[in-house]
Amino acid sequence: MLEHAPYRRYAGKAEIEKAINSLKGLIEGIAIDRLINAHELQFLHMWLDEHRRYSSKHPFNELFPVVESAITDGVLTNEEQADILWLCDQLLSERYFDSVTTDMQRLHAMIAGIASDGQISVEELRGLSKWLQKHEHLRRCWPYDEIDTLITSVLADKLIDPEEHALLMQFFGEFIAILDNRTVTMPPVAEGSTLTGLCAVCPDISFQGSVFCLTGASHRYSRKQLYSLIQELGGKTANGVSKKVQYLIVGAEGNPCWAFACYGRKVEQAVKLRKEGHTILIVHENDLHDAIADL
Repeated sequence: MLEHAPYRRYAGKAEIEKAINSLKGLIEGIAIDRLINAHELQFLHMWLDEHRRYSSKHPFNELFPVVESAITDGVLTNEEQADILWLCDQLLSERYFDSVTTDMQRLHAMIAGIASDGQISVEELRGLSKWLQKHEHLRRCWPYDEIDTLITSVLADKLIDPEEHALLMQFFGEFIAILDNRTVTMPPVAEGSTLTGLCAVCPDISFQGSVFCLTGASHRYSRKQLYSLIQELGGKTANGVSKKVQYLIVGAEGNPCWAFACYGRKVEQAVKLRKEGHTILIVHENDLHDAIADL
């Protein structure tokens, strides 16, 4: 094995691409007849075993939790297939490779560092703005555009008023979790020219007749348990996001290994629908628990 080490370092990116493409091929192959059996799922277990030695390294640290969660019950649903394929496509994109991943992790930590003392100054924002200008290859990777939008807005009058400081701390404060090895689970996003929280603030949740969908993992329940609880309260559940869904629940159990895949395919779909004018609330799991406790 030692004689292959130099080649492995040389062909690292090629090996990663091959591993991800092989996973995509397995998913597409075993699902091509729309029927998936236990023998076919075993091939996904074999893929996990083959790459397990890399499971703590990017991008396998993002793939492993998704694949393992999908097949743990011995069933691979259409939504689970789509989630895996979506993540594979994101990780194969050039913007997820090499320096981009490193720079994005640096950006997350920089934001946390700026907010760590509870005070954000004009000088800090100017310094961060200069850094963003030197790293424009991160544009369109969350949260580059959101931060750029916020800084431009706040620095327009060269002052930070109390309301702007509160908004900055609300945004930047989310990233302090990175320093504690936790995952950002309530990230803000830009909608048009407006910066808004991904998850609704103090949402009004009505269960009777409403359709709920869950993305991510819950820190209290399995997905089956959570869906059963919603149904007992008169709600309906869906495996995928569509115009029929009123609430997308974002699970609170984040993955601290993620570089910047803070949210996935379902949230991406919900944000798109929301921008198109469809009424769909993205709700943090903790708010769902609060709504249930208030009944």
